[in-house]
Amino acid sequence: MLRRRIGDILLEKGLITSAQLADALKEQEKTGRKIGQLLVEKGVITEDQLIEAVSERLQIPKISLASLVIDPMVVGMVPVEIARRYSLMPIFKIGKIITVAMAEPLNIIAIDELKYTTKCDIKRVIASHSEINAAIDQYYSVADSMSGVIGSYPGAKVDEKTAQLSESVSESEREAPVVKLVNLIITQAVKDKASDIHIEPDESQLRIRYRINGVMREEASPPKSLQAEIISRIKVAANMDVSEKRLPQDGRLMMKVDGSNIDLRISTLPTIHGEKVVIRILDRRILNFGMEQLGFSPSLLEAWKRVIRKKEGLVLLTGPTSSGKTTTLYSALQEVNSIEKNIITIEDPVEYSIPLVNQVQTNERAGLTFASILRYILRQNPDIIMIGEIRDVETANMAIRSALTGHLVLSTLHTNDAPSSINRLIDMGIENYLVASSLKGILAQRLLRTNCPHCSEEYKPQDVHIRFSHLDSSTARIRFMKGAGCTRCRMTGYMGQVGIYELIEVDDTISEMIISGASEIQIRNYAGTRHYKPLFQAGLEKVAEGKVCLEELLRVTSIGELPRPAAPLEKILINA
Repeated sequence: MLRRRIGDILLEKGLITSAQLADALKEQEKTGRKIGQLLVEKGVITEDQLIEAVSERLQIPKISLASLVIDPMVVGMVPVEIARRYSLMPIFKIGKIITVAMAEPLNIIAIDELKYTTKCDIKRVIASHSEINAAIDQYYSVADSMSGVIGSYPGAKVDEKTAQLSESVSESEREAPVVKLVNLIITQAVKDKASDIHIEPDESQLRIRYRINGVMREEASPPKSLQAEIISRIKVAANMDVSEKRLPQDGRLMMKVDGSNIDLRISTLPTIHGEKVVIRILDRRILNFGMEQLGFSPSLLEAWKRVIRKKEGLVLLTGPTSSGKTTTLYSALQEVNSIEKNIITIEDPVEYSIPLVNQVQTNERAGLTFASILRYILRQNPDIIMIGEIRDVETANMAIRSALTGHLVLSTLHTNDAPSSINRLIDMGIENYLVASSLKGILAQRLLRTNCPHCSEEYKPQDVHIRFSHLDSSTARIRFMKGAGCTRCRMTGYMGQVGIYELIEVDDTISEMIISGASEIQIRNYAGTRHYKPLFQAGLEKVAEGKVCLEELLRVTSIGELPRPAAPLEKILINA
């Protein structure tokens, strides 16, 4: 009995029409491609619907990999290069039979290679290409992929006969493994949602580390012998001077990962063991984030929008490096951006390109500093000016002068919290009355790692953490949650980040306090009576919601940031 064709099955199920099938068959005659793939690409059916039809036609069961936890021992039986080449994933082993999820279960060559490699019989199940690729990324580490790439590297020791053969290999073919290795390192970092990659030469090894959710994590290290070629490859791609190894350099390049354009900012630094390279990953998809997605509470978001929509004045964002200031600043610019406004930014460097915004990059070698560019910008009749960072008194003076002459100025400052930013400006040499007249609002922020939604469970924090958080009388009312660790979060218990914020709106009373030289504590305590919510309190609400564990909050913030009088903890918990 002949098996029914895929098109006939889809037609019987009512998933396609006769006309759609006829069109696909005509295209199949021209291209020779499979009918199911053509229908999926045209958007006529989904990949899941195609898998269902293939499963029915071949009488092979369909499986969902997302709901499985696969034994690493089984995964280790199939090399990553075979899994990627044939789009398959080993899922479990019983006796001498391995069950393998395949996107193309009729691929006899793949089945024969699996039998030879594993010395086992193969049982086939069907899964989609996307699910299999996701499982490979999840269960196979960078080390597995790296070993496959390095295995083809021509720099290994070879015998005389092999050496003679290798003489005919072109230079581009020799470089191919290094190119693949660099692409692998970057691609995996993007998929792991890393913010930057650190390639660090040591005395005996070349260390690779990713910063994920604000914390450094070491990955598999390539051989020390490849150090020079890996670094040279990155410098060539970023248009740097490969011969210059004594001075720091900066560069940029763009890669396409999973169909998305990813900007990479490259920085080199000479060390005693060679050049260290840091690759900052700038994912343009964050430009689609609105401020609602950044973790703002409704009341805080309303107040922050009120501040950034003022006609003139200085608005500051504060926080340490990698606290998300740039993302918040770009979101604020997009919130106020319109065809009626002339917006100019000064950045070092320009990280993302925003339509309708005139972005200028500093160049200190050419004399283009924040302060010098700002002088020229004022002649361009701007409505809104964004300064990447106030680093010195000259830039601070120019920013305040611009704010006092009818411009809205947005900038960042490195301070621990919002109230301390006022004293920071005064310590830089700005007069009290100028700070009081120009400053309109200060937003401080931090990023907290959020609990993995797949393995989050209730737990009881240590007593010392509860006491340190002043929660002795309130712990019974909090359902503390924490990620236990699973394969989806790489056993860390965390997945993603969320922002916590504190905002001070400078009113007449705070302006008078600044002029009179009030202390940071006095300003903090007054702001506490005017809806000011410090970082620790904002983070505690995230803990009460179950999004963040208490230990993560204490790692990033301090209970000492609470004002006096602080909002009652009972009220925080009720609101959360």
